[in-house]
Amino acid sequence: MPVDSSTPPPRDPGARTALRLLLRGGPFARAVARADLATYRAIRSTARPPGVVRAVSRFSSTGEHAALWLVVGLAGTAFDVERRPRWRRAVIGVGSAYLANFALKNVFRRKRPLLEELPQLIKTPTALSFPSAHATSSFAAARAYSPLLPPRPLYAVAGAMALSRVYLGVHYPTDIVAGATFGTIMGSAAR
Repeated sequence: MPVDSSTPPPRDPGARTALRLLLRGGPFARAVARADLATYRAIRSTARPPGVVRAVSRFSSTGEHAALWLVVGLAGTAFDVERRPRWRRAVIGVGSAYLANFALKNVFRRKRPLLEELPQLIKTPTALSFPSAHATSSFAAARAYSPLLPPRPLYAVAGAMALSRVYLGVHYPTDIVAGATFGTIMGSAAR
């Protein structure tokens, strides 16, 4: 299938591979591929004061391996004695979502963005991008913990955590959407 010449080919291998697959998928898939790259570039092209990058990087690092969310759940399990069984189920759900995400990444094997003009701002433990583990564990926690904690702050933190990954250049927006969707499904099963 011919590639639309109005869309310049991305320079990074992950985007090229994903774009080629989507361009073969028909008009809708082509629109998704273009929107994904355009949104990624728009977010990554925003001003990056060093202090903001450091703050976003630190915040984002709390989501590595679902750490922030597991700590919240384990604290609930330890201190909320009356609802301990519900907390335990929710924590298991968040941990399961994180592990299942790892399995999905190894199925899809999409590489992280590597655009020369927009370098990644942090290092990551793996080179795989789809779906985002930060988005998966964050939205699994927001869904699973929402009967136990106020939902608005949970979802606000989950959204900020997911968006931080695009801002830092280590995920495409579709990685985040897929992770948030998968996490919400997993979190629903843990309620």
